[in-house]
Parts: sequence; structure tokens; C-alpha cells
Amino acid sequence: MPQPASSGAPALAQPLVLASTSVYRRELLSRLGLPFHCASPDTDETPLPGEAPEALALRLSEAKARAVAAEFPGALIIGSDQVATCNGKIYGKPGTHERAVAQLRALSGRRVNFFTGVCLYDAARDHAETRGVPVWVTFRDLNDGEIERYLRREQPYHCAGAAKSEGLGIALIARLEGEDPNALIGLPLIALCAMLRAAGVAVP
Repeated sequence: MPQPASSGAPALAQPLVLASTSVYRRELLSRLGLPFHCASPDTDETPLPGEAPEALALRLSEAKARAVAAEFPGALIIGSDQVATCNGKIYGKPGTHERAVAQLRALSGRRVNFFTGVCLYDAARDHAETRGVPVWVTFRDLNDGEIERYLRREQPYHCAGAAKSEGLGIALIARLEGEDPNALIGLPLIALCAMLRAAGVAVP
């Protein structure tokens, strides 16, 4: 079994697992000072026919947590998924420079919901709790030069909507609205802390 990603913290009654390989989610969870393991979930992220963006994020957050339960049968497992949505359309991870350019052109001057689903799955009891946390991002009116310079410097091709707010992407944004800025990076810590406390984990 892999070693916990945090040391020097008190032992937990149940192991804590982050079902993600994202360095951003790992860094966010480490802020809580709890020992945890990381595991890679093998999850099909294809939307279901007619599935709303918010429903997709919630479903995938639980699916990711359940995907690693066989490896950690007695653990509390955290799964998370984020979608960027505007007028009902999903803007996922672009993957390529060309798709990232197209996404940012489409989102220029628009108000976009970066909706993050988080799940805490108790594998020992087969019980899952999910919550959704929106963060509304209003993009500036972007010109092609700004888009190109940003993409060449940040290469945010693994970020929903090509928006990496913890880096230079903050310069693309005119306004942020939401209850937890951590959700925009990929893990809503305020909601997660409440879920962990309800599961009997002392935070802090």
C-alpha cells in the first residue's frame, strides 16, 4: 500500500484516500494536515445522454471514489470532479492547444460556472455523501494575442475550460463569485471539512 501523502499528523480511525492523481487536489487536501493516500481512479468520464453538467460532476465524483474502494476497503475515500459550463454546454479539459484556443474564444466575456462535485465515500459502510459547489467566473474580453501568450506560458490543457486560476489564468478573469475559492482549483475544502467532521474525522 502506498505511504500517506502527509506525515506527522494524528492517526485516523479509518485510512483517508484521495481518488485522484491531480497535483492540485493533492496540495489542497494536504492543507488539512491529515495523513492520506492517493490512488488513481479508472473512470469513464463520458456524459450520459441528456445529463446536466452539474449532475455529471456529482456522478463522476462518486464514481471516482468508488473506483478505488476495492484497493482500500475500509477507507474514507474522496472523489472530486469539475465541469465548466456556460448556457448548458460543457467545456472540459481541452487536451490540445487548438481546442484550448477555441474554448477561451468561446468563453471570452462570458460568465461561466465552474461546478465542482465532491464525494466522501465510506467504503466500510458503503455510504456516499456528495455535494456540489459552484464558482462563477466572468472572463474578460480576451483578444487572440492574450489567449496565445497565456496558453504558451501556462499550457493548461488538463484544466477544464483551459482556465488555470492558480497561475497566470487569474489575469483572464474579471470577477469571481463563490463560497469557496478552493473549489475553482479542484477541491472544495469548506464542504469537504464539514463532510469529514460528520464522518468523525477531527478537522482541525
